[in-house]
Formats: sequence, structure tokens, C-alpha cells
Amino acid sequence: MELRYRPIRPHDDLDLDDSFTTTTVFVVDQDPHGFALREVPVDPPLRKVFPPDDDDLSGEGFVAEDGDIRGFVSLEVESWNRRLVIRQITVAPSHRGRGIGSHLMDLALDHGRRRHARTAWLETSSVNVPAVRAYQKMGFRLCGLDTTLYTGTPAEGETALYLARPL
Repeated sequence: MELRYRPIRPHDDLDLDDSFTTTTVFVVDQDPHGFALREVPVDPPLRKVFPPDDDDLSGEGFVAEDGDIRGFVSLEVESWNRRLVIRQITVAPSHRGRGIGSHLMDLALDHGRRRHARTAWLETSSVNVPAVRAYQKMGFRLCGLDTTLYTGTPAEGETALYLARPL
């Protein structure tokens, strides 16, 4: 069945498997003048499974569906700085590698442009190398990081990476 793309509806079930497996992670090297990312192999491969998310993602965004939701992007536009925030983008594992994430991101970026956003911005983890690579292909570049964001959470030890791109 062909995928259709449409806006998120209030009662859409956005509970998709967003786990991933990677053979490399980013390590953050720090010196008194800054930070640098270094990609290092992990053996055995790292499988990351996210805990259930209590956030309400049913606001602005888009879904890809073929009767069932196969992917979605949740977003918001911050008016004070005219920034499009990509809150979450997820594609079901069975449908990855088909361009669905890129198409959802294109819809999100077009939405941001229509709302006069200047930049698009998102956060991901230093262990989510597959996502970082995908975001880089979509034109996003590293714009910052936070070594403390995940302290006291199941992701302790990971570093939050912030990526952005102009619109």
C-alpha cells in the first residue's frame, strides 16, 4: 500500500519503535577551549531502546501512513526566535531506509518556512550515530552540545548533541 502524508491528528497513535543499533558512537573530547566529537567503534554493537515517552507529541507535525502510522515528525515553531524545533522524528524499523524520514523532515521544514522560521533545530544523543548521519544528509550541522542534560536519566553518560540548519 502506498504511503500518504498528512498532518498529525489529536488522537493519532504515535507509539512507534524508535530503537536503533549502531556500531559506532561519538565520544566528546574536551579541553579548556572547547569540545570535539570523535567517532569510535563499539563491539558488540550498541542497541538503544528508549523508555516510554510521556510527552504529548500530537500537536504540530506530520505522519506517514498506509493504514497504520509508519513514521511521524513532531514540531513546534518558537515565535520569540523564529526557530523550528523538531521535537521528535521516528520511522518504524520495518520502513527505515525508504526516504520516509527525509520526506517527513521536508514537510516539517516547509511548515517552518511558511511560519517564517529562520532555522530548524533538534537534539539527539551522542550514541545515535545513525540519526546524526541522517540529519547531516538533510543539511543539519552540529551547533552545540550538553554534557549534563542526561545526568540522572537512563541515558546517563551520553551527551546531548544539538544540530541546526538555516531555512
